[in-house]
Amino acid sequence: MKRFIHTILLASLCALCGNLSAASRPNIIFILADDLGLDGVSCYGSDIHPTPNIDKLAASGTRFETCYAAPLCGPSRCALMSGRYAFRTGGLTNSSWRAGGPGAKSVDEWSIAKVLKQAGYASAQAGKWRQMGETPHDWGFDEYCTDPTAGGWDWENHYEKNGEQISAPGSYNPDVIQKFSLDFIRRHAKGDQPFFLYYAMHLVHKPTLHTPDSRDKKDGPERYQDNIAYMDQQVGELIAELEKLGIRNNTLVLFGGDNGTAFGYPSKIHGRMINGAKASMWEGGSRVPLIASWPGTTPKGKVSQDIVDFSDMLSTFVELGGGKLPEGFKYDSHSIAPQLRGEKGKPREWAYVQLGDQWFVREQGWKMNQSGDLYDMSDAPF
Repeated sequence: MKRFIHTILLASLCALCGNLSAASRPNIIFILADDLGLDGVSCYGSDIHPTPNIDKLAASGTRFETCYAAPLCGPSRCALMSGRYAFRTGGLTNSSWRAGGPGAKSVDEWSIAKVLKQAGYASAQAGKWRQMGETPHDWGFDEYCTDPTAGGWDWENHYEKNGEQISAPGSYNPDVIQKFSLDFIRRHAKGDQPFFLYYAMHLVHKPTLHTPDSRDKKDGPERYQDNIAYMDQQVGELIAELEKLGIRNNTLVLFGGDNGTAFGYPSKIHGRMINGAKASMWEGGSRVPLIASWPGTTPKGKVSQDIVDFSDMLSTFVELGGGKLPEGFKYDSHSIAPQLRGEKGKPREWAYVQLGDQWFVREQGWKMNQSGDLYDMSDAPF
């Protein structure tokens, strides 16, 4: 009888530990702004673009000073989704995924969504997807809502949701995506299953169109600050919804940019111009904002100099979500979960960035490219 009681108690304790472990796994939201460099965010020193909600997110968590994406949308998103460098996946340029090309294919990759699904996560993709090819379903997402695959941008008459083209005359796609994202969060807020939301904003990519808050419907460069302000406002609305639902403390929110600021829009930070812009292999092309906030876990107001790159998100999310990386599969991803918990961890020694046949390796203090040119980075990103 004693042995029986002991067995029951032990089984109950194990079940309780399992439940506690599941409860401690955070929801994960990755917000990816489009063509937003360091100079578009005031907490990174932007002289002319105030972003109060993003700044507040940074104050509540950790801001990474040395994060690298690729210099263009497609390769950045491929590295993010796959956790692997471009020479492994073929995701070298914006068009490399297309039919007949050597680019990344979902059947060959263990993506973030696929691995988190095995760890018990619900998942959704919201916003820009076109540069990845196939559909978010193919890459492991349970549901998705994106802009029309045939073209279009912010002001459109329809959008795509889970493979269905939905008519929405005169709709503003950033609002459509925001509504979908908030609905997904609400539907999963009180469940036992943690969720992963990949929120790929349309803002602030060209063409620079007016927003619903613009003083008139005139489009052009003068609307750029309107776009930044609307993007910042949407980040604030999402955070407010998490707080309203009572899940903010169990949700890791990351905010980043997919590459540097688009040509024609760069501005000064701390009174100086960043060297380079989108599509260049200089710092302004691929050094991007990355902010992580998980209240009660991520240190408040910390600024980290650790080198991070976009491939690192996969291992980080899988570790925090209690998942396992598939055996015998090569990743370049390096988990920063310890840093998000306020620990030192083992920061990567270098990051690798590639666009087409150009590449560079960046370590603390130095950068070397495919030509063997060696750069002193002591004054980076200027």
